[in-house]
Amino acid sequence: MSGKFADIIVDISHENLDRTFQYRIGDALEGRVAVGDRVLIPFGKGNRQIAGFVLEISDKAKFDPARTKEIISVLSDDSLVEQKLIMLAYWMKTRYGSTMNRALATVLPIKKKVRAVEKRDVVLLLGADEAAQKLEEYRKKKTTVARARLLEELIREGSLDYRLVTGKLNISPATIRALCEQKVVDVVNERVYRKTVTEYSRQDGPKLTSDQQRIVDEISGQYRDGVRDTYLLYGITGSGKTEVYMELIDQVVTAGRQVIVLIPEISLTYQTVMRFYKRFGDRVSTLHSRLSDGEKYDQFERAKKHEIDIMIGPRSALFTPFDDIGLIVIDEEHEHTYKSDQMPRYHAREVAIKLAQLHNASVILGSATPSVESFNAAKNGMYKLYTLDKRAKGAALPKVSVVDMREELKHGNKSVLSADLKQAIEGRLLAGEQVMLFINRRGLSGCVACRSCGQSVKCPHCDVTLSRHRNGVLKCHYCGYEQSDVRECKNCGSKLIGAMGTGTGTQAIEDMIRSVFPYASVLRMDADTTRQKGDYESILSAFSNREADILVGTQMIVKGHDFPFVTLVGILAADMSLNANDYRAGERTFQLLVQAAGRAGRDSRPGEVIIQTYQPENYAIRSAITQDYGAFFEEEIGYRKLLSYPPAGHMLAILVESREENEGASYAASLADVVTDGIIGRVSVIGPTAATIRKLKDIYRQMIYVKSPDTDILTSVKDRAEAYCDTNRKKDVRISFDLDPVNGY
Repeated sequence: MSGKFADIIVDISHENLDRTFQYRIGDALEGRVAVGDRVLIPFGKGNRQIAGFVLEISDKAKFDPARTKEIISVLSDDSLVEQKLIMLAYWMKTRYGSTMNRALATVLPIKKKVRAVEKRDVVLLLGADEAAQKLEEYRKKKTTVARARLLEELIREGSLDYRLVTGKLNISPATIRALCEQKVVDVVNERVYRKTVTEYSRQDGPKLTSDQQRIVDEISGQYRDGVRDTYLLYGITGSGKTEVYMELIDQVVTAGRQVIVLIPEISLTYQTVMRFYKRFGDRVSTLHSRLSDGEKYDQFERAKKHEIDIMIGPRSALFTPFDDIGLIVIDEEHEHTYKSDQMPRYHAREVAIKLAQLHNASVILGSATPSVESFNAAKNGMYKLYTLDKRAKGAALPKVSVVDMREELKHGNKSVLSADLKQAIEGRLLAGEQVMLFINRRGLSGCVACRSCGQSVKCPHCDVTLSRHRNGVLKCHYCGYEQSDVRECKNCGSKLIGAMGTGTGTQAIEDMIRSVFPYASVLRMDADTTRQKGDYESILSAFSNREADILVGTQMIVKGHDFPFVTLVGILAADMSLNANDYRAGERTFQLLVQAAGRAGRDSRPGEVIIQTYQPENYAIRSAITQDYGAFFEEEIGYRKLLSYPPAGHMLAILVESREENEGASYAASLADVVTDGIIGRVSVIGPTAATIRKLKDIYRQMIYVKSPDTDILTSVKDRAEAYCDTNRKKDVRISFDLDPVNGY
């Protein structure tokens, strides 16, 4: 028996079934089954019929062809779209480590049954004369008064919403059915898709500057010549990167292809999205976490039916079922939210590049503060680099000054507001201008630092801060170094040393601002004030409409907003994120400060930024003051090379979780021995060691870090770990992988 055979993964979310099963493609289905198809198959001893996905087709049977079961039917009617997404899922499983079903659930996220929305209309079928004659007939009988009332309205309107007819007109469904039987009316059902934005007025885009036009011409010229590449657009805040995106998007859409635009969830504001709607009309849709399942489902359905050309959203928008993607744009590409914190722990930038290869598309990465990985790739020729170094509206970059909070403390000022910042706020309020106060809360967890000199307690081996555990031990989670807690600063001898963060919450700052400036109107934006759908937009809208003088908030206020009356940005605790137990702490601090500073002076009014810090000499702070990305990058990449951190090297984090602490620790130790057997020298191994959060929801957590300059070696380590776990499965032990982790554990 010969023919074709298909390797199929069963559509059941269970780790024990995370492998392929081979089925025969019968004569009736020959030529109709393709990679990516969803098919119906007989499964198990009882041959119950279940769905599966085709991952590979071959001529070679793995088992006796006579005993190989046959595919029943093809279920997918949009296999060309799903084929690419399933190929992408397989690549993600291989690269990042997860079950195949988890990867499939990531790229094919809408599996729930969602109620479709239908619009029902009652439509008149008769001509004017015939309808008038029928109306007279109904008016003569008391039993047909309701029919007369409905017909009278239909003669006037032509058609009516079914709910209006049965509601306000009080016409029963039985009456409507009777008129349908007499061929007087008909009930027409129309599928209606939920839309995420409905109010817009379409406008042409602004005239591009010469620098913007040059970049558009070069990229579009390459695109027309068949060149598909990855581009890094490095543009200072306010330089008009979005206008470049939109002009290129316009050209791709005009050519009949589709576009995906990724924006960090935190930047996906009404203000940002409306810029796209005004340019492209209802050919645009959006995805975000606060849409209902029905709204998300409808956006994917509209994409499948070619009702939209552009999808805007966070990383999940990558999996929009477009069949001909021509361009993928990732704005604010440096944002850590582009890395998934669920298996598979993929990075949207890497997945976008892979997806673009499957569709023969180009990728544009944009940022005012590019990630070290992307800028390094551009310098090494892997990406093409374009730069915008001037603000688009002719506005100047804001004047930036720094306040050393150690000196404020010496002069008796224990407030979180320096004298300079307080005076500057007073001046802006008197001038009728607006102020943004950014509170850098990132990196507070367990960090120990001195308020007198700003020195944090660091690991002597890794140059990251030690984390304080509840037992009083300070620990490094990159190499396992431990020491006892400190009561006195080794640098200056001050006893003002301890866990950072007390009294610097957004609500405490808001209360303090209200007491210092009682005549000012203050808004606060943080996780607590944006819990409900629409909170985010309403706060930003109120501030944009000048209903408040001062906006106090965390990092969500510094992302992509454009408020022309904001002339002062105050950055409180600028160095707090330097104290995170994370090798990316310097990069994240620089990015946050530059992005925050970029909110000031974006219009004709000159802007000012005041950075308050305990560490003004730190290279990330120094570079942010001058907004010198080049200087920052050179120092940061040198540090990464010295310690073999990404992108100079690569790291695989293996998380071992268990309900029993000893069992988890023992399993992690065995796993570390197995995965590195025979390759020590080509990799360095750190751990097993307790995770930063040792216990989470009654689950104990152990970490193993494997470092290597070669991602292929780390992939083989991951494969070894998966093979070990398959053959040494423990009921209460679970492992997961993170390649080049962005977020800590």
